[in-house]
Amino acid sequence: MPAAALKPKPLPTQSTAQHPVLFDSPYEPVIKRPLPAGRPREWYVAHNRRLKAMRLAIALLDSGVHMPGRVRNETIRSTAEEIGMRPPSDTTCHMVRAFMRYSR
Repeated sequence: MPAAALKPKPLPTQSTAQHPVLFDSPYEPVIKRPLPAGRPREWYVAHNRRLKAMRLAIALLDSGVHMPGRVRNETIRSTAEEIGMRPPSDTTCHMVRAFMRYSR
């Protein structure tokens, strides 16, 4: 028996399926769970800051801004206002640029 006959068939993809593969659209975020209790306050502050910076980095990338070195704090703050977020601090703006840098 040839070796090719022993290989399992791969799952169908968008280009090879007889029926179109459905994507989740529009995207629904996962259900939020409470944060674990008993951590120091600094942990919660850093965690929420990272989440905010990630949301802002995604919004900037979706809007077509791809050069983190050229994004000024004012641009990040105006994007935060557009998506209904409070204006980020300078530290959070720095973190947004870092996330954009590492996503490449």
